[in-house]
Amino acid sequence: MKNDRITSRAKQRSGKAAMLAGLMASSLLVSAAAAAAGEITVWCWDPNFNVAIMKEAGARYSAKHPGTTVKVVDFAKADVEQKLQTGLASGATDTLPDIVLIEDYGAQKYLQSFPGAFAPMSGKVDYKNFAPYKVELMTLEGKTYGMPFDTGTTALFYRKDIIEAAGFKPEDMQNLTWDRFLEIGKQVKEKTGKQLIPLDANDGGMTRIIMQAGGGWYFDKDGKLSITNNAPLKASLEIQSKLIKDGLAKLSTGWTDYAQNAVSGNVAGVLTGVWFTGTIKAQKDQFGKWGVAATPKPNVPGAVNASNLGGSSWYVLENSKEKDEAIDFLNEIYGKDNDFYQKILTERGAMGTMLGARTGSAYGAPDAFFGGEKVWQSFSDWLAKVPSVNYGVFTNELDTAVTAHLADLTKGQPIDQVLKGIEEQAEGLIQ
Repeated sequence: MKNDRITSRAKQRSGKAAMLAGLMASSLLVSAAAAAAGEITVWCWDPNFNVAIMKEAGARYSAKHPGTTVKVVDFAKADVEQKLQTGLASGATDTLPDIVLIEDYGAQKYLQSFPGAFAPMSGKVDYKNFAPYKVELMTLEGKTYGMPFDTGTTALFYRKDIIEAAGFKPEDMQNLTWDRFLEIGKQVKEKTGKQLIPLDANDGGMTRIIMQAGGGWYFDKDGKLSITNNAPLKASLEIQSKLIKDGLAKLSTGWTDYAQNAVSGNVAGVLTGVWFTGTIKAQKDQFGKWGVAATPKPNVPGAVNASNLGGSSWYVLENSKEKDEAIDFLNEIYGKDNDFYQKILTERGAMGTMLGARTGSAYGAPDAFFGGEKVWQSFSDWLAKVPSVNYGVFTNELDTAVTAHLADLTKGQPIDQVLKGIEEQAEGLIQ
């Protein structure tokens, strides 16, 4: 009997131990799950820009939310796009991150090609606090997706010493029309031998800058192809034709050649995005020689002295297990943290599209390199004026069609005939 009681007690102790072990194991599993649940994975490119900035954002969020970490995975831009495309097309969403960076020109392509793949943030993010053009490009059928990030707001960077040698002053460069800018270019060339700006005729950048300043794109507001009756596009092609015919453009081949020509001292300026500021300031021997002015506007109704070239935004995958926290993270840092935007502007030259950040100290600071001009304040003012356009699904394909026919225009082919050729090629590319 005694042995039976001992055996019974032993079994009870064994059962309790087993139960305790089970509870501990269960607790460990819960803890492991909680740890995994506290990690937000992000895919992006460019270690010195997007990656570094996202790591800063993650550190800020983790400091206030100790249970959450942000893992930033650095890929080449093409690899991010290829992996995202493959994962979405195959339905293998478990291979995708919680947050991914998407270039603005490709946003609508992803949203329309993969409905339901990205989490809408309408009602969670105050989009009124961002540049309207940026919000427009991530909106589809009444829902807005993504967290607006950096801008490619454009400006005319010009060499003060060169334009002054041609008889002009900085005030003569402000709020120009393209007609006036071309006139200045002719006088600069005549009096100094310098050309006006660099131009890569095989790149669609200049076409896009002029076209968006005119309030247009390759597609209308409904996303339909718009070529032959597109006044901003027509003006853009005519302007580039004049630049080439009159010898005002320093023709460039590829990005490296373009950038080198821009700071060579052989051109009076460069028309490009805010992100080029760092390249100019890297030319220490040109300290104090540069000025910044608004983008020239084409002669079309409604055109403005503001445009955009480039920029990207953050998107959360709908099937992400960390969807809600990922959105909260983006909203807390990129949607509200004014100090964050001052830091990335100062340290990385990154200009965000949150309008409230414009009141920060970094934006109002004078820049000695540009002769004390408040460069960032100017860019932030132009940011709010960039026209909203529909980038559509096939911007890259249209760039190909346009650049293929630009040479026809410089050879004297009538503009309407050139536009017709672009339209025919574009229709074949986007079928």
